[in-house]
Amino acid sequence: MNVLILTPDRVGSTLLQRLVTIYMLRKGFDKPVINLHELTNGLEKYYNTILNQEVLGKPTGTEWGYYQKLNKIEELLKSVDHYKTSRLAHYHIVNRKDSIEEQIKFYEYLNRNFYIISCRRDNLFEHALSWGINAHSKKLNVYSFNEKINTFENIYKNGIELSKIGLFKYLENYKKYIEWSDRYFNVQSYFNYDTDVHRIEDYILNLDFMKGNKNNTWQDMFGQTFDTWNLCHKLLPDVKLYDHTSTGVVPLRLVDPSKEQRYNLLKGSDWPEFTDLATTHLQDNIKTEIEQFNFESYNVKTTQEIADFFKETLPLYSNISNQLNKLVDDGFLVSSVPIKLQTLSEKTKIVKNISQCIGWYNEWVDKNNFGIKYTEFELQNIACSENVKFSTTLKTQSQLKLN
Repeated sequence: MNVLILTPDRVGSTLLQRLVTIYMLRKGFDKPVINLHELTNGLEKYYNTILNQEVLGKPTGTEWGYYQKLNKIEELLKSVDHYKTSRLAHYHIVNRKDSIEEQIKFYEYLNRNFYIISCRRDNLFEHALSWGINAHSKKLNVYSFNEKINTFENIYKNGIELSKIGLFKYLENYKKYIEWSDRYFNVQSYFNYDTDVHRIEDYILNLDFMKGNKNNTWQDMFGQTFDTWNLCHKLLPDVKLYDHTSTGVVPLRLVDPSKEQRYNLLKGSDWPEFTDLATTHLQDNIKTEIEQFNFESYNVKTTQEIADFFKETLPLYSNISNQLNKLVDDGFLVSSVPIKLQTLSEKTKIVKNISQCIGWYNEWVDKNNFGIKYTEFELQNIACSENVKFSTTLKTQSQLKLN
């Protein structure tokens, strides 16, 4: 079974293709399964001594780039006897400037020979924020503790500002990706980042070609749930980054906030300041919002609870990470599983002109009749819900009681 993931990037496509490969290796197929990452920026054929056969991989002696014609890529894909998991990024196709005739022939081959997944997301505002941060970090993904720290330490310390032109460009690119994927591909499954990334194991195990096999979970493979391993994967560099920053940007769940801090985290644009809360006559809709969210009971983890979590999870996390690195060394994966870069809460603190960006975003949605408009309060609710998911995983693992 060959698997192709269509992507505009910043929608979890690298995470998905790595994990699909790992779960497919566990399930077992009649041929080896090898991840190739991007199809259009360089492939090479080599002899894999582990598998005792010729396979495809990414170039090792030359730079990745657009030096192969699409028909040459098709020839390479046909020339080896193993299954491929890979992605096709719309912006690579745009940058390559192949003729429409060449593209259509290539797409027809992919439609005939690959199970196609299209990555998408509902929250286009967060998608645009991710691309805006990428413009400063110059990194689409990071894979190690030190790589994340070196990439983001200064960004977390100083913050960034996004421009209206840049924000609109990222939104336009996503819209063009949807038009491209709908026009040229027969998609078998849609991966919605906003909902499916939080249940990614269930999503993968319920793909048509993955059904009907037991004992195929991350826990079955490695002795630890994927959610626990992935939370450890994200928190390790975060703790170091938090120690290195003075702004409190990263991440709020690593500290024990006061009632005022919790209020300000959830505060709607029309809420009064916390210091005025007791003396201000609240409109009924604001009072309902505050009661509905119940900011006083919003819980985050203390540094000690994070330390206890690491004490329980680190040994097995490290062992699993070593096994994943061996899959890279043996030629099954291009790289290991990427680290989640930032939550929405973290992104909204990195971007210093976030309120301005929300206004620009809503203006673009109105003009294009594409996407979902958001208020600041709605985005805060989404951010807090994501943090609660992380906290729930941490609580389940550590069996510690939230304050």
